[in-house]
Amino acid sequence: MKNRSAKKGKSKIVVVFVLIVLGLLAGAGYVYTAPEFEREVPRVYSEQNVFWNRKDPLKVELTDNEGLKSFELILSDGKNSLIVGQGTFEEKTKKQTLLVKYPTSKTLDPKATKLTLKALVTDSSMWNFSKGNKSEQVIDINVDFTRPNVNVIANSYSITQGGSALVVFQAEDENLDTLYIEAGEQKFKAQPYKKEGYYVALIAWPFTDKDFKAKVVAIDAAKNQRTVDIPFYLKNHEYKVSWIQAKDKFIDGKITDLASSNPEYANIDDRLEKLKAINEAMRLKNEDLIHSLSKDVSSDILDSWKVKKFYPLKNGQKVASYGDERHYYYEHKDNEVSHSYHVGYDLASTKMATIKTSNAGKVVYANENGIYGNMPMIDHGLGLYSLYGHCSQLLVNEGDEVNAGDAIAKTGVSGLALGDHLHFGILVQGIEVRPVEWFDQEWIRKNVDDIFKAADKIIQGK
Repeated sequence: MKNRSAKKGKSKIVVVFVLIVLGLLAGAGYVYTAPEFEREVPRVYSEQNVFWNRKDPLKVELTDNEGLKSFELILSDGKNSLIVGQGTFEEKTKKQTLLVKYPTSKTLDPKATKLTLKALVTDSSMWNFSKGNKSEQVIDINVDFTRPNVNVIANSYSITQGGSALVVFQAEDENLDTLYIEAGEQKFKAQPYKKEGYYVALIAWPFTDKDFKAKVVAIDAAKNQRTVDIPFYLKNHEYKVSWIQAKDKFIDGKITDLASSNPEYANIDDRLEKLKAINEAMRLKNEDLIHSLSKDVSSDILDSWKVKKFYPLKNGQKVASYGDERHYYYEHKDNEVSHSYHVGYDLASTKMATIKTSNAGKVVYANENGIYGNMPMIDHGLGLYSLYGHCSQLLVNEGDEVNAGDAIAKTGVSGLALGDHLHFGILVQGIEVRPVEWFDQEWIRKNVDDIFKAADKIIQGK
C-alpha cells in the first residue's frame, strides 16, 4: 500500500511539473510572439553627414513598428552638450518627424563649424522588463551659414518676348548643391564653362508671357541661397492673331485622316469634336514629346560654342509665322470651335525639296509625331534644338551625328499640313523660340558671339 501511495504521489509531482513547464513554455511563447513584447528597435532616419545653416530647423524622423514612447536629442560642439529636445509620444505613434532648432542658449560655441546630434529613442514595447527597445544614433553636422558667391559676367543686352538670350556667370561655394536660372515658371540649366566656377546658359522668354524677369539661383548643401538678377532690356512683341474657317472638306480630309490613324481618336464621329481632339489634344501630346526631347543640357565643361545662322530650305519662302494665335470657327466667327498656337516658322519652295541642317549636332528624334508628321530633331548643344516637321522622307536616324550642310529630310505634307512645306522650329531647353533670330547672323553675333568674347576676357584674365 505504501508503494502505491508513493507512486501516486510521484505521478502527481510529475504532472504538476509538466504543467508548470508547459505553462512556462506557453508564457515564453507568448512573450516572444505577442506584439506587446516585440523586440524590433526603433529607427532614426537622417543623413549621417548633414549641412546646417542654423536658420532652418534640422529634421529627424523616428519610426517604430508598434509604437514610439520617448526621445531625447543632445547637441554637442565637442566640448559642451545641450539637450535640445525630449519628450514622449501619444500611444501607438509609429512615425514622428522632429524639428531641431539651433538653441538660443550660449552653452555651445557659436563659432563651431562641426556639431553632433545624438538621438536617443525608446519604443513602447514591454520587452526588457517593460523598459522597451532603445536606439541611439549620432549625426555629424557641418555648420555653414555663408551664401554662395554669384556674379553675372556677361549677358545679351536685350531679350524679345518669344526670343532667346545668353548669360555667362560665376557661381562659387565649397558645398554648392543646386544651380539654375529662374525666369517666371521656367528653370533653365546652366552648363559649366571654361573652368570650375563658371557657367553659361541659353534662356528663353515664352511668347505667351507678357512679363519676364531672369535671375541666377545658387543654393548650397546647407540651403543657404543667393539670387542675382540678370539685367535684360525687355522688348515686348505683338504676335499675329488669325481667324480661320474650319470647313467640312478640311475636317473630313486631314483631320479625319489623323484621327483614324490613332486609336484614341478613331471613334470620334462628330466633326467638331474630332477637330478639337486633333488640333488641341493631339497637338499638346505631340508638343509634350518635343519639349521632353529638347530639355537636355550637358554637364560637361564647355570650352567654346558657335553656331551659324539657320537656313534649312534653299530659296524657301515664308508661308506662316511663329507665334501665330489661331482661332478656328465653324460657319460664322461667333462659333469658335478650336484654338491653338503656331510655334514654328513655315517655309516652302519646290515639292519634296531637300532640307539641310545649318549646324552640326546629334539627331535626337527621327520618326512620325502626330500633327508634325515625319519629324527629325537635332541637338546642337547648350540646350539649342532644331525641329523639321511635315517631311515626306527622313534621311537620318535617331542617334546620327550630322554636320553642317548635311541633307536630313525632304519637305512634304505629312501630319497636319495642307500643302508641301517645312515647319521649322527652334527650341531652347524645351521652349519654342523665335526662329527669325536664329536666321540672322548679325543677331547671333551680338547676342551670342560677343557675349562669349566679353566673358572670356574676364575668365581668362585678358
